Amino acid sequence: MTLVANWRRVLRHAWSVRLMLLAALLSGAEIALPLLQGVLPVPPLTFAALSGLTTAAALIARFIAQDTVGEE
Repeated sequence: MTLVANWRRVLRHAWSVRLMLLAALLSGAEIALPLLQGVLPVPPLTFAALSGLTTAAALIARFIAQDTVGEE
């Protein structure tokens, strides 16, 4: 397994990477939600659903050509 030649550019500009980071943040929020039960009026499954949708969007974005992440 080897990195793509322009991995730094991909890391900075690819929507799939951005969406995966957002999914990770939402997963963390889902874990922290029980600690904030009285503070945030958010239904328990909301963060799980948002995380799943974001992960699905990241998968789709991975296969879409992005001009800012072109081959060097």
